[in-house]
Amino acid sequence: MPSKYRNFQNSVPWILLFLEVVLIILFYFLFSDDDAPVSTISYPAFQDVSHMVIFGFGFFLTFLKRYGFSSTGFNLLIIVLGVQCSVLIEDLLELFFSFFYCRITKAAVSMTAVVISTGAVLGKANPVQLILTAVVEIIAFHMSRWINTTSLEVPDDIGMMHVHLFGAYFGLAVSSHFSEPSPRTEKNASTPKSDLLSMLGTLFLWVFWPSFNSVLLKNNKTKAIYNTYFALAASAVTAFVLSLLTAKDGKFRMTDIHSAVLAGGVTVGYAANIIEYPWIAMILGLLASGIGVLGSYCLQRCLHPALKIHDTSGIHFTFGLPGVLGALAQVVLSVL
Repeated sequence: MPSKYRNFQNSVPWILLFLEVVLIILFYFLFSDDDAPVSTISYPAFQDVSHMVIFGFGFFLTFLKRYGFSSTGFNLLIIVLGVQCSVLIEDLLELFFSFFYCRITKAAVSMTAVVISTGAVLGKANPVQLILTAVVEIIAFHMSRWINTTSLEVPDDIGMMHVHLFGAYFGLAVSSHFSEPSPRTEKNASTPKSDLLSMLGTLFLWVFWPSFNSVLLKNNKTKAIYNTYFALAASAVTAFVLSLLTAKDGKFRMTDIHSAVLAGGVTVGYAANIIEYPWIAMILGLLASGIGVLGSYCLQRCLHPALKIHDTSGIHFTFGLPGVLGALAQVVLSVL
C-alpha cells in the first residue's frame, strides 16, 4: 500500500469491528424471513456468481507486482463487508420482498461495481479509504437502482446490469482525486508471474460470465446464457486479432487480451435475454472487443492525461465503454 499505510494500521481493525457490530445489530432488528417462499435461484447459480466475484476479480487485479496480496486480500474483505451492507440497503429501500438466496445473490452482483472501481485506485488508496469508498459506493449504487426502478421503470433484472457502467465511472471519479504514482517507484510495474495470475482471473470471469448475466432473470435464462457465451467467444477472437495487428513486434499483447476478452460479456448483459439470434450477440462482442483494444490506445494517451485521470487497471475501456455500447444496444433492440 502507499507510504502512509502505517498511519492507518491502528484504525483499520476498529473501523471493521465497528461496522460489523452495526451490521449485526441491524440484521437483528430488520430480518424475519421465517415465512419466506422457496428461492428461485439455485445454490449452484449463486455459487457461480460468488466464484466470479471473489476468484475472478480477486486475481484479475493481481497484475501489479507490488499489490498481488492487496488485490486478492482486500477484494475478499470488501466483498464480504459490502454484501452485508448491500442486503441491508435493499431491505431498507423495500425493493424486494423475496428470499434469502435472491438477496445474497443480488448483493454479490451489486458488489461487482465496487470491485471494478477498486481497479482504478489500486496501489493509490489505503485500506481505510478502500473500506469507506466501498460503503459509500454501494449506497450510491442502490440509490441509482431505486431511481431507475421507480422513476424510469427499468426492470430490476435489467437495472442490475448497469453495475459495470456505474463501477467504471465511479472508480474513475474517485481516481481523479488521487495523484498518479511516480514511474520511479515501480508501482505500475508487472512481472510475468503477476500477469499470469491476472490472466487466471480473466479466465475465471470468462467462464462464469454467462451465469452472471442470467442468474437474476425470471424468463429466457437459457437464451441469455448462450447469447453471452457467443458474445464472449467473438470478443475473445477479436481481442487476439486486434492485439496482433496493433503490436509493433508482431506478437500478442496480453494487456489487450486481458481487458478485451471480457468486453463482450459486459456489452451483451443488458439485452442477453431479448436477443433473438446469436449472430447479433457475436456482432456486439466483436464491437465491444474493438472498443476495448483500440480504446486503450486512444484513452490512455489522449483523454486520460487531459482529464488527469490515472486508470490503473484500464476499467474505462474494459467495463465503461463496453457498458455504454451495451446500454445503447439494449435501447435499440427494445425499440425494434
